[in-house]
Amino acid sequence: MKKITAVIPIRKGSQRVKNKNLRNFGTEESPISLLELKIETLKKVSLIDEIVVNTDSEEAIEIAKREGIKYHRREDYYASSACSGSDFFEHLGKTTETDIFIYSPVTSPFVSVESYEKCIKLFLEGKDLDCVSTVSKVKEFLWLDGKAINYDPKNAPNSQNLPDIVALNFGVTVVTKENLIKNKNIIGHNPKFVETSDIEGIDIDTELDFFTAQQIYKKLKEGESLL
Repeated sequence: MKKITAVIPIRKGSQRVKNKNLRNFGTEESPISLLELKIETLKKVSLIDEIVVNTDSEEAIEIAKREGIKYHRREDYYASSACSGSDFFEHLGKTTETDIFIYSPVTSPFVSVESYEKCIKLFLEGKDLDCVSTVSKVKEFLWLDGKAINYDPKNAPNSQNLPDIVALNFGVTVVTKENLIKNKNIIGHNPKFVETSDIEGIDIDTELDFFTAQQIYKKLKEGESLL
């Protein structure tokens, strides 16, 4: 049997949202950080053999210890802005003892257990796939360098009739360790994309993202279904 490992990459600092990974994301009565919430979700995914927190944060390491999961103490370079995305992905592959790697950032707090299991099963059953990754549909009028890139401005369609462009939302990506190292990327040459709901596709990147996601989380905790 191939070993399946979910890796939670988390940095000590955050350039745009201060301490977003570790500060309280829940309520005053039930505080929980994005890291703790992600661990809570991953523990419920039956197909995952191991969870690893890859971090330069001592606080994150203490949380990993408390939760009974493994951690890798990241070297300073791989937690710095000098480290390129390609170097970082290669590092994740080389420092994780596994066969199948699941990229699981805490900034996607609403990815469901069912979506994790769906992506893993698709990957295991796919014959020619080299990764499975979640995406969000983009129905926007896009421009680049002064030119429309996905529609004709002289014959503008309704937004629902725009081309079916998708964007990686980094909620879940499943890839082999071998391909992660070889490609220096979680996305391979023959990906399978899984479209998520708008809420599952939320990626916290700004203070507004954090606030909005926090309000959604509180509503869900109150029992209001928004998915």
